[in-house]
Amino acid sequence: MIKVIQDDITTLKVDAIVNAANNGLLGGGGVDGAIHAAAGSQLLKFTKTLGGCETGDAKLSSGFKLPAKYIIHTVGPVWQGGVCTESELLSQCYQRSFELAYSNNIKSIAFPAISTGVYGYPKKAAAVIATNCMRQYESKFDEIIVCCFNEADVELYERLLGNSSQAA
Repeated sequence: MIKVIQDDITTLKVDAIVNAANNGLLGGGGVDGAIHAAAGSQLLKFTKTLGGCETGDAKLSSGFKLPAKYIIHTVGPVWQGGVCTESELLSQCYQRSFELAYSNNIKSIAFPAISTGVYGYPKKAAAVIATNCMRQYESKFDEIIVCCFNEADVELYERLLGNSSQAA
């Protein structure tokens, strides 16, 4: 089941949340900064041992002080007009995150809108990639959550998934 919510991803009680990280995995702004702040200093201490992460790849850590048991750190592409394999790299972020989750017996996972903040990926284009990938992996998970920052993002994802709560 794919569910769309507007919430703070750091408060979700799921097996894993996905962090829209930077290549260094050392924290930053937006979702990344919020996750690092909520998880506590042990997260930074641990991510320093991972040697960074390539764009399109993902790495796993404990959730530390979060309600989620795990954090999957993935590095999305910076939008450069769509001419530098951004769509392939963004798709890889979701695929690698799902593969890592599945191989670690994670049954419930929550995603932010990867690359749509300071990395500038157009929200609708990113949401199309995200929802297509989520549909491919839906049968392997008990729950996939799209955790949105605002109501406009919720409406976008619900439209793409065809499960708008306004239609009910």
